[in-house]
Amino acid sequence: MIKFGTDGWRAVLDKEFNDENVKKVTNAIGKYLYDNYKYEKQILIGFDSRKKSDYYAEFTAKILAEKGFLVTLSSKVVPTPVLAYNAKFRNACAIMFTASHNPPEYLGMKFIPDYAGPATSDITDAIMANLEEEFPSSDKPTNVNIADFGPAYFAHIKKLIDFEKIKTLNSKILYDGFYSASIGYFDKILEDNGIPFDSMRMTLDPNFGGLMPDPKPKYLTDLVNEVLQRGRTIGLANDGDADRFGVIDENGSFVPPDVVITILLKYLIKKGLKGGVVKTVGSSLLIDETAKILRINVIETAVGFKHIGEAMRNNKVIIGGEESGGLSIQGHIPEKDGILANLLLLEAVADSKISLDELHQQAYEFVGCKFHTDRIDLKKDNQEEISGIIEKFKNAENICGNEITDIDLKDGVKLMLGEKTKILVRPSGTEPILRIYLETNNREKLEELKNNVIDFLNSV
Repeated sequence: MIKFGTDGWRAVLDKEFNDENVKKVTNAIGKYLYDNYKYEKQILIGFDSRKKSDYYAEFTAKILAEKGFLVTLSSKVVPTPVLAYNAKFRNACAIMFTASHNPPEYLGMKFIPDYAGPATSDITDAIMANLEEEFPSSDKPTNVNIADFGPAYFAHIKKLIDFEKIKTLNSKILYDGFYSASIGYFDKILEDNGIPFDSMRMTLDPNFGGLMPDPKPKYLTDLVNEVLQRGRTIGLANDGDADRFGVIDENGSFVPPDVVITILLKYLIKKGLKGGVVKTVGSSLLIDETAKILRINVIETAVGFKHIGEAMRNNKVIIGGEESGGLSIQGHIPEKDGILANLLLLEAVADSKISLDELHQQAYEFVGCKFHTDRIDLKKDNQEEISGIIEKFKNAENICGNEITDIDLKDGVKLMLGEKTKILVRPSGTEPILRIYLETNNREKLEELKNNVIDFLNSV
């Protein structure tokens, strides 16, 4: 079944992701564009390094050009944020062939409207409604144009990043290409701006070296080992299509995305940016506590960058980000950009004149505590069971004697037990699993909280 999730349609290649279904989705997107713009809106098409990603990009480009749309196809592998920026730069819409951080056997299609962020639910719902629909062809079929989308993006990044400041960085830089679409973009930006760096895993590989193309700690062990061997080195990586980031500090420790967002929030305010911060219900309370001290507004959304991007378009926002490793900033596009995130972090560390590890610790010192997290995953036979448990949390008066001070229902159920303790209960978007996220400001308290939640579950 074809279904658009929080960031496009994804499926297993050569099974559900096949010529027939890609043609259906292509026509559905074409009808959406025809209904809203006739044939006047240019369509950009890009692809990452996954198997057959380039084949399906060309396949889709030909279909839309034959219909009469002006289509421009990337001349090479391109990161999602680079394609998205070009949609804004050219006042175009875009289709990206990627499955982002999903396993190598997956491929996907992501529709990017001309505002250059993830398509909101109203747009993807309209596309889904078009899956069995047809629309007229123009009497003027077009040829597919070919373009390199890199130069426009590179020029824009030079306006956002202070490369002279990065040159003063006390730590060395190790870039992990991670076999991903960031190769030829992140490294080129550093080279073109005279930033010295070392690199590893610099070949485009559809199988991502047998790893999940997700820059989480368990997939970055090679990078951690290299950082530790080299000494005084920051390790940087991106996911398969470079919209997410992963950071390793000089001690070989993973720096959580919420900590990076907090560091960058403070730095961007220092640079003179004004506005609020956007986060999801799953993001750390560290961001809330930091914003409270800085006296800036926090906008909280449901999980998924399409919600963050929409909030960034509708509000004055310094930075928007999510716990899974995506962020963007004021003056950029409302789409997560792992390349920008890594560059901006290098700038912030250089400006601080201390190590990333020390900057990491300062983030906790600033709010007076360190937040600790855990997660409980409950696999159930069906969604009805999951809905029943969520309803119990929604109607709870307390959690094993712990007073509930606030409740939020924008995405599952978020319960606050005081200012610095959170329980988030929400279903997985892809499988019958209920996820329960726990966060509090004390490690011993976290274990107690977990036991309380388990006891609560046993009582329902």
